[in-house]
Amino acid sequence: MSTIHHPETTIEVDPDVPLVRIVREFDAPPEKVFRAHTDPELVVQWLGPRDLTMEIDHYDCRTGGSYRYLHIRGDEEYGFHGSFHEVRPGELIVQTFTFEGMPDGVALERLVLEDLGDGRTRLTATSLVDSFEDRDAFVASGMEHGVREGYERLDELLGR
Repeated sequence: MSTIHHPETTIEVDPDVPLVRIVREFDAPPEKVFRAHTDPELVVQWLGPRDLTMEIDHYDCRTGGSYRYLHIRGDEEYGFHGSFHEVRPGELIVQTFTFEGMPDGVALERLVLEDLGDGRTRLTATSLVDSFEDRDAFVASGMEHGVREGYERLDELLGR
């Protein structure tokens, strides 16, 4: 297993399946971390790197719901969309994720929140894609930078 370490974020690529696993702990209870992932007014404040702005087309985070948003930098726009397959408050979000620049590449994402006690939460997110090539392209796309900065922004939001 190949692992990239950051003081607070671990990103692993699985050697046996085309999967990326991200683990991060937060100084906030699961309900608060969950709300930051499901409330579009909060999502827009932290998802992605700092040099992008986010516009939400729609964001209906419930079992059977869907989403679409844009990340914008100057004249560049990057669209993303997907469906929420299972949403359990405070514990689980299962969704699809598609970058509109590569519409055939659909990831199945599973986000699990674990209550560590003392107002802390461990988030484990997995993204399963169609092939090892797609997984490696996903990792090479700069997602690591976006994940780290996004979670730093989420820390700031949760600390308010």
